Amino acid sequence: MFVFVCGGCGAELTTPLSRVALPAHAHQKYGNGIQLPVLMEPGTFAEDPEPWGPPWRRWQEIHPDEAAARGIYAPVYALSDGAPGSIVIAPGDARGTVLIPERAGGYCCGLDGADGPNMACAVCDLPVASRIDDCSLWQAVWLAPNAVRRLIVGRADSASPTWAELLEEEEPTPPFEPIGTWGSRRGPNHFWSWSPRWEAAIGRALAHLLAASQGQPVAVPDGLCKEVFPRALDALLPAGPPARRAVLAGPGQPSADADIVLVPTHPQTGQTWIPAGPAASAYPVPLPFGVWLELAFPKPYPPVPASGGMPDGVLRDDPPAPRPRSLFRADPGAFQHTLVRLPAVRGPWLRGIPENLTQYMRAGLF
Repeated sequence: MFVFVCGGCGAELTTPLSRVALPAHAHQKYGNGIQLPVLMEPGTFAEDPEPWGPPWRRWQEIHPDEAAARGIYAPVYALSDGAPGSIVIAPGDARGTVLIPERAGGYCCGLDGADGPNMACAVCDLPVASRIDDCSLWQAVWLAPNAVRRLIVGRADSASPTWAELLEEEEPTPPFEPIGTWGSRRGPNHFWSWSPRWEAAIGRALAHLLAASQGQPVAVPDGLCKEVFPRALDALLPAGPPARRAVLAGPGQPSADADIVLVPTHPQTGQTWIPAGPAASAYPVPLPFGVWLELAFPKPYPPVPASGGMPDGVLRDDPPAPRPRSLFRADPGAFQHTLVRLPAVRGPWLRGIPENLTQYMRAGLF
């Protein structure tokens, strides 16, 4: 376990926390006027290895060699010049901090951190973190890496669960969920939508699928994969019969020969599952464990709601969650963030996609 303390006076700023992988949707901006929940589970923290937040530099101010040295191979609107290694926690796990009124700006409904750290140490007034709770942003506290220190407390964290243990213990991430908008005079409003977590996860995976395609059509597995991938793949890749095949691979899945494998990432370590056997040379496309679990082991639903006693073979008697009326759209931010960091984006079949992302968004692909 760890606690984070003020870099100036040493005062404790968090409760004891365990480290987990940075969520794929950590920097997602979702919709307009949407109430997103807390990003991190209580008692956990994650570290972003890349710079994030102000100050920002426009792409025109950055030399291509500097961008490539940072692992960015295609133009973006701007790059952060902040310090790498920001720590994100749940707001309820922060301690000993106060808001900085002159930096408590936001876009419309809350704080967005655009003015820099908006939380200070309550003891010495050093700016130490940014509280984010504006509409369409995941609620979180981001600790400034150059203003805090990490200390070990108590016993070291236990060993990370194995893949087999994760398969038994972890719950799948539902593909649909109710989304809340800001309350009206009649009270809070909700609508059923594709999960923002799914949109971010598939946006990241779609970038890897395009890189793995080598400019050829790609076939994906049946089931939900057919709902979230093909529309974008068919529009972004040349027409024709599939030349490369993607399959689901991971713990509990039979090994299969394929060009591309959709594999889980460990929720604590962030490591990607490594295929063996026939798929060892395939291109691995990472998916958050909960999303991969739903794709690899979908739960069956009865054809009609059951009543009375549970008949043999029926696992639940409530109807499936309402499905959204709209087609699936991958998150454009997660897609672009991943794609411009893949060297393959310099290839002829990918070079124009980041430049025309706005066009694809207008066409409803993202």
